[in-house]
Amino acid sequence: MYRVAALALTTALTLTACGGGGGDDNPLTGDGGGGESIVVGSANFPENQLLAEIYAQALEDKGLKVTRKFDIGAREVYYDQVVKGGIGVFPEYNGALLSVAVDKDSTATSTEEINAELREKLPKSVEILDSAAAEDKDSVSVTAETAAEYDLKTLADLKPVAGDMTLGAGSEFKTRVQGGVGLKKVYGVEFGKFQPLDAGAQTTLVKLLKDDKVQAANLYTTDPAIVADKLVVLEDPKNLFSSQNVTPLVHRDAVNDKAKQALNAVSAELTTEDLLEMMKKLVNDKEDADTVAEDWLTAAGLLS
Repeated sequence: MYRVAALALTTALTLTACGGGGGDDNPLTGDGGGGESIVVGSANFPENQLLAEIYAQALEDKGLKVTRKFDIGAREVYYDQVVKGGIGVFPEYNGALLSVAVDKDSTATSTEEINAELREKLPKSVEILDSAAAEDKDSVSVTAETAAEYDLKTLADLKPVAGDMTLGAGSEFKTRVQGGVGLKKVYGVEFGKFQPLDAGAQTTLVKLLKDDKVQAANLYTTDPAIVADKLVVLEDPKNLFSSQNVTPLVHRDAVNDKAKQALNAVSAELTTEDLLEMMKKLVNDKEDADTVAEDWLTAAGLLS
């Protein structure tokens, strides 16, 4: 989430590879449909890559062979690959999975409601496993100066002033229900300008926000910059942004009971505080993601 050039956990994979001939360099190919190796995928931002690395190491610790296919792209790109079996395991965020990929008209907001709908509505080839307590939600955030100038505390407070503001966000945010569409429908908020960036450009978004090049930004709530730069996350009293628990999405034929147990064990231990602490190490301290993942798994008692 925090750099355009997302932290590399494996050999860098880019979307341009998707048009290739299906070799090992293509992040959307691999034996995820029940072969010897479980393909673990990730989206194109560092937190998701970190979660994928945690999943991969947890599976490997149980003697399972893993192929890493990280940095694939946005949900609009990777979701179909999980459904088709090109990817076997993917760290998802349950609320966004439901509203973006499964049912754009869903009004579910709680973890329980969201997971019940996912279990009912997901294609038969895939399923969700246990959700973690860890959550990373979308937000609309502003600087402390902007919040004070316009008396901004909630998303609703943006309505009379957003027309004079530029919103910075990943390009897909503009057309998502939990994004620009929902801001207008739920809160009557419509920004004067929209500055699209890559989904992994959180560091760039924070800089644009601090430099007043954008006046509001779609930041993820585990971004360490929110605390470090004293940014203000606007409250969401109408729950536009639903629960976003970290949840393994798996292709049924790709995982056996041993794999499911390993992934559920990760979910049982992972908290939002853990995620924020790991992201500080990853982003601020520049630690390698595989080391951060291994240290957390060890501390959680999940490595033998």
